[in-house]
Amino acid sequence: MRFKKCLLLAFLLPLVAAAQKGSTSYPVKDLHVKWTFKENQSGGKKQSLSLLTFLNKSAQKFPASNWSLYFNSMKDIELKTSDQLIVEQVNGDLFRIRPGKGFKEINKGDSVVLNIPANDEIVNFADAPGGLYLVWDNMPDKGIKIDHYVVEDVERYIENVVTPLDTYNKNSKFSSLEKNKLIKLLPTPVFYEARSGNFSISQATAIITDPDFKKEADYLSDELYKLFKFKTSVSTGTSKDKSIRLVKTNLPENEYQLEITPQSITLSASNAEGVFYGLQSLKSLILANSPVKNEKAFLVSAVSIKDAPRFKYRALMLDVARNFHPKEEVLRILDLMALYKLNVFHFHVTDDEAWRLAIPALPELTEIGAKRGHTLTNEKSLQATYSSGPDTTEVLNKAFYTTADFVEILKYAAKRHIQVIPEIETPGHARAAIKAMDTRYNRFMAKGMRAEAEKYLLRDINDKSVYSSAQYWNDNIVCVALPSVYTFLDKVTESLQDMYRAAGVPLTTIHFGGDEVPQGVWEKSPLCLELVKQAKMKSTDDLWGYYVGKLQNILKPKGIILSGWEEFGMMKTYLDGNKLMVPNPLFANDPLQLDVWNNVIGGGTEDLPYRLANGGYKVVLTCSSNFYLDMAYNRSLTEAGHYWAGFVNMEKLFSFIPYDYYKNAKEDRRGQAISKSLFVGKDRLTDFGKSNILGLKAALWTEKIRNTELLEFMLLPRLVGFAERAWAKDPAWALEKDEAKSELAYQDSYADFKTRVGLIEFPKLDEGGWNYRIPPVGVKITDGEISANTEFPGFNIYYTTNGKEPSAKDHLYTKPIKEKGLIKLKAYNAKGRGGNTTSIQN
Repeated sequence: MRFKKCLLLAFLLPLVAAAQKGSTSYPVKDLHVKWTFKENQSGGKKQSLSLLTFLNKSAQKFPASNWSLYFNSMKDIELKTSDQLIVEQVNGDLFRIRPGKGFKEINKGDSVVLNIPANDEIVNFADAPGGLYLVWDNMPDKGIKIDHYVVEDVERYIENVVTPLDTYNKNSKFSSLEKNKLIKLLPTPVFYEARSGNFSISQATAIITDPDFKKEADYLSDELYKLFKFKTSVSTGTSKDKSIRLVKTNLPENEYQLEITPQSITLSASNAEGVFYGLQSLKSLILANSPVKNEKAFLVSAVSIKDAPRFKYRALMLDVARNFHPKEEVLRILDLMALYKLNVFHFHVTDDEAWRLAIPALPELTEIGAKRGHTLTNEKSLQATYSSGPDTTEVLNKAFYTTADFVEILKYAAKRHIQVIPEIETPGHARAAIKAMDTRYNRFMAKGMRAEAEKYLLRDINDKSVYSSAQYWNDNIVCVALPSVYTFLDKVTESLQDMYRAAGVPLTTIHFGGDEVPQGVWEKSPLCLELVKQAKMKSTDDLWGYYVGKLQNILKPKGIILSGWEEFGMMKTYLDGNKLMVPNPLFANDPLQLDVWNNVIGGGTEDLPYRLANGGYKVVLTCSSNFYLDMAYNRSLTEAGHYWAGFVNMEKLFSFIPYDYYKNAKEDRRGQAISKSLFVGKDRLTDFGKSNILGLKAALWTEKIRNTELLEFMLLPRLVGFAERAWAKDPAWALEKDEAKSELAYQDSYADFKTRVGLIEFPKLDEGGWNYRIPPVGVKITDGEISANTEFPGFNIYYTTNGKEPSAKDHLYTKPIKEKGLIKLKAYNAKGRGGNTTSIQN
């Protein structure tokens, strides 16, 4: 489900200036730090080399001792002790550097360069360390943020990087189509027929509705007001011309028919959800048109649509634990989901790094678990992580949703027919909860109240097990042998039920995580070993099934279905002495929903989603190779994101074939072409397995996403490709058995889709102020002339010849560029927002 890393970094520090004892009087604001990527595969080995440069701009010397430099790194730092330098891991992704006895002070204007070699490549700028801060030895409780930290722009290309020519050639594969021939609606409906004429929407337009659809009619009225700033009337009276009618019919559940003529708009469905989807199509068609000039009226093209969702479960998971995103952005994302007819919001509110939802009975969960900063004990806050820095008072370092916030989110989602599934991570990824309950334990123990102290304790305080999680934590797994763990989970579940009741929304499932429990847990826990002995288990491996069973005992009496990551449906066994994870038959017939993520192409488990579905588990395809939106768009140093599961551009989502994703898998996680022989011997999805596929889920993890601008950049336009695959039926190219014919049909289909995204969807997103990714310009040089193109139509390309960054006031590209020297090009949308710059020497 997350990133896997095995990088070892070594720090080499040259000596500068003369020795002098340090002092806390040094102004840290005058210490400037810069990260620079240097090269991959340095020294003839499979390595990378980047640099951290420290520059002293103070008149005062930077001291030779009495300090520690803390920073976060998703690279596994090589720990070392030398005469000059001591490099230590605090826990998780937090490291620190301390000076050795031979370290020398830094004079004004002098700099120190830290070479950072790694046993793997640097792929993009997001691999840089972050969250740097300084701590003086005689003030160990105070962290001082390094204000002047720069991640330098990468100016050289590295091996296997996506070049401007690669981008140009890829863009050239798909020719744009004429806008007037396009379906103006995504995701693609089952039937769409454009007709002549337009319906004009104005303040005089009435909404006439069946009483069962009154809420949806009010929603439409509110949306029209947001769009046009005029209020339309809603009634259950007799229909008339120039009205929008919501009609109840006997169509299958969630289907709708939309008929737009110059005289009226008629939307028919058998249930409210079907009507709502029809309203989203109507809204989308309205956004695709323009207002009548000089009049307070807006046109929507005449059309006939018949439509229904392919999958009942069409989901987006948002992680707000790693890095918080405010309620207002969550509500915005719910509106975006509604527009593209997604109906499940998986809300990842807890993890190792934070607990983001208030539980009134357990205030420590947010008092401690939602606060991050410099700490020696984790008693008042969690440690700094994912570049959060040292200051616990910063807004994002003490952020969580109140119960009122959560109830508001639930109501907002329900109004849009979106189910919210909260995720409470267990038994792994639970460090925030563990540390919060440790604080609670210590508080009550100090009062001599042992029973109350132990009531919600989550760890065996005598556990000596040694392990390291995927994110390098050594203390993030709850003790499944502790009865208080289940008291805690029951209390959290009851609190969630209270919030759902307050929102008037049913709580039908809770996601309890279940992923990435590392090797070594529970092996030296006296409580766990005693349970293994009493229950006559073979080993601590059997505690996994015990834990899942205990969860079911909590949830089933409450009428709640257990959801989790794939590991809840797996069991550990051995083959030739090697550990092997296989589907667990014990829970296959339970109402257990699995999000199956680990199908990394080339990773060996490409068929895991199909194996679990064939084995009887209800599966949501959450395939990291196609649906993990925290992956970088491509292999470029200027693109943000992870890459352990591969590079995920919009085409990766569009090309996904749910019941046979082997067919269109073309590259491994490194972006290298694969042979179809990779899938020989892999399980294929049976007809029985198909019946167990609930739907699809895109996932946006936020380890590297600290602001809403980047969040939206990573989300869009990929979410549009995901929505197409979750809603629309299999296209012809997915069903065609002839490979050549399938490829030709695919090329036509994707060209159509890209044109619709570029010419129709991006303008809609512009009106909503969405910070979608504007792609870099592709470039080809032929006989000294530069040709340029973009991935999508609808953008203007501007360029400069003087080395400056292009703006929308510079040269507009209309024909090949003949000028020599350093040429910089950038694509701009109609609102004047640009993408990444492409630089080329001509």
